[in-house]
Amino acid sequence: MRQGGEEKVYPEVDRLIARGEAHVWWWRSPGRVDPADLRLLATGEFRRALGMLSERDAAEFVHTRAGARRALGQLLGTAAADVDLGRRRCPGCGSDGHGPPQVLRPAVPLAISLSRTAGWGVFAVGAGTAIGVDAEALRPVREALLSDTVLTAAERGHLRDVPEGTARQCAFHRVWTRKEAVVKAVGVGLAGTDLGRLETRPDRTGRVRVTHHTDDHATAWTVQDLHLSDRLAVALARPAGPASRGAVHLHPPV
Repeated sequence: MRQGGEEKVYPEVDRLIARGEAHVWWWRSPGRVDPADLRLLATGEFRRALGMLSERDAAEFVHTRAGARRALGQLLGTAAADVDLGRRRCPGCGSDGHGPPQVLRPAVPLAISLSRTAGWGVFAVGAGTAIGVDAEALRPVREALLSDTVLTAAERGHLRDVPEGTARQCAFHRVWTRKEAVVKAVGVGLAGTDLGRLETRPDRTGRVRVTHHTDDHATAWTVQDLHLSDRLAVALARPAGPASRGAVHLHPPV
């Protein structure tokens, strides 16, 4: 980014990229829209919030978008109001209406991802060209989901071996968040992915390698579970290789 004819330098960005690191923030959203959050939103985001029928959903959306700007401001040492977010073109169809989120201003070579669930917001920033984070509030698992086409045969077998109740609930959401983190990183979304081919290896802990297939090519991702709350399942996906070799820095709510 040029400022006064000179290139703006962000030392933390250089370190993050050199080390292949990521940062993750999370928070609880208020039940009502906070005017201080609204002031940070772009016009399109403001209109989207106004169109939401549920005030809780609007508050969750607004607080997550504002929280992302505050997190980036903290990381870059700049004001949250100076951070502008937008979208990349969808790599599947080329539309700029539903592609992955990106930082428009300041012009920094970082990948970002956001997730919202049941009053929680999660925001991830990482090295490389893509990143995906997904959070899901833990809830009971319907038996029908265990035979659904969104699961691979290995995933279905693993879940059936897990005792019913809390353990199976956690195991299912571990599978689901890993899948969604990957498709968000790829940028094509759930509708653009054959989830039945996306093997997440839920029997493994730590970092796992997940391959995403499309009609003409495959991409490899490093996926790991994040423990942010006992009430959440959270997964982070980063490109396999140098962009995911470093640590993930967690920033709890203040």
